Amino acid sequence: MDKNDKINALRHSTAHLLAAAVLRLWPDTKVTIGPAIENGFYYDFDFINPISDSDLPKIEKKMAETLKDWHEFTHREVTEKEAKEIYAKNPYKLELIDEIAEKNEKITLYKAGYFEDLCRGGHSENPAREIGAFKLLSIAGAYWRGTEKNKMLTRIYGTAFSTQEELESYIQMLEEAKKRDHKKLGRELELFMFDETAPGMAYWLPKGLTLYNTLYGFAREKYQEFGYQEIATPQINKKELYETSGHWFHYREDMFLSPMSYIRGESKDVLEGTEVFGIKPMNCPNAMTVFGFKTRSHHDLPLRLAETTTLHRFELSGTLNGLFRTRSFRQDDAHIFMTLSQVKDEFSQIMRMIGEMYEPFNLKYKLRFGTRPEEFMGESSDWDIAEKMLREVLDDSRVEYLEAQGEGAFYGPKVDILMKDSLGREWQTGTIQLDFQQPKNFRLEYIDSDGKGKTPVVFHRALLGSLERFLGILTEHYAGNFPVWLAPIQVMLLPIADRHQEYANKIAQDLLKSGVRVEVNNEAETLQSKIREATLQKVPFMGIIGDKEVAENAISVRLQEGEDQGSLGILDFLQKVTNTIDKKK
Repeated sequence: MDKNDKINALRHSTAHLLAAAVLRLWPDTKVTIGPAIENGFYYDFDFINPISDSDLPKIEKKMAETLKDWHEFTHREVTEKEAKEIYAKNPYKLELIDEIAEKNEKITLYKAGYFEDLCRGGHSENPAREIGAFKLLSIAGAYWRGTEKNKMLTRIYGTAFSTQEELESYIQMLEEAKKRDHKKLGRELELFMFDETAPGMAYWLPKGLTLYNTLYGFAREKYQEFGYQEIATPQINKKELYETSGHWFHYREDMFLSPMSYIRGESKDVLEGTEVFGIKPMNCPNAMTVFGFKTRSHHDLPLRLAETTTLHRFELSGTLNGLFRTRSFRQDDAHIFMTLSQVKDEFSQIMRMIGEMYEPFNLKYKLRFGTRPEEFMGESSDWDIAEKMLREVLDDSRVEYLEAQGEGAFYGPKVDILMKDSLGREWQTGTIQLDFQQPKNFRLEYIDSDGKGKTPVVFHRALLGSLERFLGILTEHYAGNFPVWLAPIQVMLLPIADRHQEYANKIAQDLLKSGVRVEVNNEAETLQSKIREATLQKVPFMGIIGDKEVAENAISVRLQEGEDQGSLGILDFLQKVTNTIDKKK
């Protein structure tokens, strides 16, 4: 058992421990499911009477008492009939039993101490010894199986580690994460907001839109450097487009759909027809349409089409989480059409592009290589060739990667980007997917050197991923202290008195002409108040202007961290700021 499997087994075991303790405290509670998740676990309960966060210490105490007798997990296999007799009064378990039986899978029960639960397994060998420390973190509502039509259950979140030191380190990280919460900083720094009339869809405020456009502009610079052509395609399409791509059958429950009625006649009340349209959840069907609009030659390949139009996905309301999970977002998306023989070179270029796009953010990352799943489309021989080429490039790149057997997309192998922020948290951001299937669905062809039509293969690639999510991650990574090149306001000029405002405004114009984002604080406040305000707004450079600075045609420079850099001539200050921006610092 590797390290990840061991910690997941430990946390899954602790989820069982939580359920056992809850039943000892409230015997009439119906238990449902309790998986290990990233950084912890949860268990969903149907309580007779509601509980609150104040009950968590009591549950933890009962868990500690219960754990003393948990020296092993044993399991037994039961028939469908036996399982239904055991859980006759628990409709949630009965639903799970029906699903397991329908798949002709074994029905197993796992027991530790006096607690037995319907489970597939994956536990610590000796929980009393291996579960060194645990803590319950929060209570939330959760619909059964994540479906809003089902009953709302009580979800208890927790975490567990092998040692108390690991737990304390994690709790400390959570406290720091609360301070960096992008939703909190987004309000304080006036970057973005949300409104109940558009759940999961951000309102970008002026400073936030500046930040957003700067990130987008950076991505566009890379498009040009690496030979991409930009396109923009419709956001609303007939369902027939998604039927061709396959998304209608596999993805329509996650789409915003609308039947459109055509009204004709002088009275405007004659309904002549209805067509179903969908707001696009991804760009690939439209990119396929663009490729197919004219005859393509092998000389046109590779054809790199980039698109960053807004996408919409109907995420469940309970899963929405600031910028991390939204219903409206944009990606640094692109589709590369190529021959199979070009895959290796194109992937090598993508690998170089990843390095260049992540380097300015000082973000460490590794890759996860997902190979052919059990159910896949296309020819096995194509998969073998593609996986071999991707693996060779990954090996040559010397970038850390792990291989996830069977976790590729059904249409081709994929590589996900896993980045680590300043708190050590890991996030999946970008993804690169090799697709054999959609070009066939759209009957795409290029004319090869032998004059015959051939089907291209396609890389789907979004290296930053959702720009919204990436900015949410960056906000927490930097705690709102964005590097100068990204910062919404790069320089704040602070005239000490009214007589210094004219000089401050002149400097501001010079900075603006050089592409520096600058503001002047002309409020009737003390200098200390102005410094405090600029510090709270996390402005990288402050320029203090008084009689001495006006007389010497200079500016006194103070950094956001509080360091005074003394007086600089205006040209020297301008060069200092622009050099920092140009170097992406």
